[in-house]
Amino acid sequence: MTIDPNQLEVKNNPQENCFEVVIDGKMAIVEYMIAGNNMVFTHTEVPPEFEGMGVGGKMAYVALEYAKEHGHKVQALCPFIASYVQKHEEYQSITWGY
Repeated sequence: MTIDPNQLEVKNNPQENCFEVVIDGKMAIVEYMIAGNNMVFTHTEVPPEFEGMGVGGKMAYVALEYAKEHGHKVQALCPFIASYVQKHEEYQSITWGY
């Protein structure tokens, strides 16, 4: 199975504090906490069969764009999000502690 990350619909689920996408009946997530004006990304999980296909990158992009649009300062405790921020300078101005 090949996945086009641009076709994935990543949704914010504020009740569960995560961004999520369902692929083939399986869910990938980016978990977060809101603390004041801070958005703390704590965990990213992609089903093993979809790893390396751009799913995590698409979710990181959507989550960080959400944070930027809503004026949040980001703390990337999740190693995947921290790595994404290091590779995408456009998010370093809103990120601290990575």
